[in-house]
Amino acid sequence: MDATELAHGLFRILETGDPALAAEVVHEDFRNREAAVSPAACALPGPAGVLASSAWMRSAFTDLAFPVLGIAHNDEQVWLRLRMRGRHTGPFVRFRDGALDQAIPPTGRDIDFEQIHVLDLRDGKVVGHEAVRDDVTMLGQLGVFPPHPGTALNMLTWRMTGRAARAAADVTKKAAEAAGAVREGQGRQSG
Repeated sequence: MDATELAHGLFRILETGDPALAAEVVHEDFRNREAAVSPAACALPGPAGVLASSAWMRSAFTDLAFPVLGIAHNDEQVWLRLRMRGRHTGPFVRFRDGALDQAIPPTGRDIDFEQIHVLDLRDGKVVGHEAVRDDVTMLGQLGVFPPHPGTALNMLTWRMTGRAARAAADVTKKAAEAAGAVREGQGRQSG
């Protein structure tokens, strides 16, 4: 694959959770600088971390899509300007230092906001990722910032009743299972 195909492939993995595509596109040494707000499995190196990130995002947003608006590359990097789109149908859980930071209960609202991504390439695969995202716009679209009274009350209720903690545990489990699926597949291939 050329640089443009690799970049499109990485975001297709996030949209679909396709482990075969992850093995084809993602380098075993892949690192995601943006995994700090994700479940721990999203920080795993290689395809496992990308598949965990896909599971985390798809658990919160159905119809997840990343239409590319612009792309440039050289032999070592790809720069993409894109939009993240989807419908918020599951809890969107964000983490800080590995612990629950924020759980946004499903709102049913659509998200559509811009991001810029920088992908590092090595050996014909994506080996690194960092991003600049317009998270304020996304949080505004979800009613979190500025706080919409109904959303704020739902978030507080979820935290007080333990639903936020359960949602964090659930998405952490889904991300770990997605990461484990690729590791199991690699074990079968080498065995």
